[in-house]
Amino acid sequence: MDDALYPLRFEPIYQYRLWGGRHFESWFTAPLPEDMPIGEAWVLSDREDYPSRVAEGRLKGQTIAQLMETSPLQLLGRSFAGARRFPLLLKFLDVQKMLSVQVHPTDDRLDLLPAGDTGKSEAWVVLEAGPSSRIYAGLKPGATVENLRTLSNATADLRLASFAPSCGLGVVIDAGVVHSLGDGVVVFEVQENSDVTFRLYDWEHIDPATGRSRPLQIEKALECVDYSQGVVRPVAAVIEATRPVLRIRLFDTAHFRLWRLQGAESFSVGAIDEPRVLVCIDGAGRIEYSGAGYALEKGAVYLLPASIGVGAFHPAQPVTMLEIALPERP
Repeated sequence: MDDALYPLRFEPIYQYRLWGGRHFESWFTAPLPEDMPIGEAWVLSDREDYPSRVAEGRLKGQTIAQLMETSPLQLLGRSFAGARRFPLLLKFLDVQKMLSVQVHPTDDRLDLLPAGDTGKSEAWVVLEAGPSSRIYAGLKPGATVENLRTLSNATADLRLASFAPSCGLGVVIDAGVVHSLGDGVVVFEVQENSDVTFRLYDWEHIDPATGRSRPLQIEKALECVDYSQGVVRPVAAVIEATRPVLRIRLFDTAHFRLWRLQGAESFSVGAIDEPRVLVCIDGAGRIEYSGAGYALEKGAVYLLPASIGVGAFHPAQPVTMLEIALPERP
């Protein structure tokens, strides 16, 4: 039996969030659950509670965890030999109300991490923004343990740095950075494969699912905060190539790399002996490997395993994609 891997497509896993909306109806073909705000769509998840499954082909129905167990070198390549699970968690966020003011621990805070979990550094690419949308990232001068402990609607703007987002901006949120976003913003999020979040403040939200406010973890959050962080600003995008595709690097961190690709001509995708993830955010086309074609449209997510190397993408119309890679290793 042919055991070769191929471009692996995944469907979104929708998550109820009180701050969510219904914008994913225009992003994905998979229908949303009725009558509830959907705040997150997990599009590549190697988590036990919400595992991504292959959507088509010979491996349809298998989870990323199963592939990591049976074909780790084929999936991740030699540089990440020995990885226990897929290192990244990828999501879309539809944040119509404000996300809680929160912070994530660093990898070395083992006292705050569940066994086997990592810290959580992440980054956002802004896909939609409204006139009142806001991103909070970092601290203003004068923020202290004492005044962060008593954050309120009246004091948040005094303690937290913020800016109005616009489409295309990229923002890196390192572990230890206090952050929030919302009021009509949709982002793509790439992060370490961790779900450890400590809420510092929740804007007086009442969860309609329970009729109560959500629990805070103020003391744990305060232990995670990097008080030297200062103001966090959008990244400076770097143009790496203009033909046959405009290739713009947004993130190059210790945990992930991400580029935005825009073009209407055919171009190469994938890499030798390392995995790549393609996320289509506009347009449509076809990925081609070994004579086989794989349709890609807005919202589609494909993992290109390390073992399949370089293929081609043929746009059917002008396309904008995100390409995600694991960090370079010596």
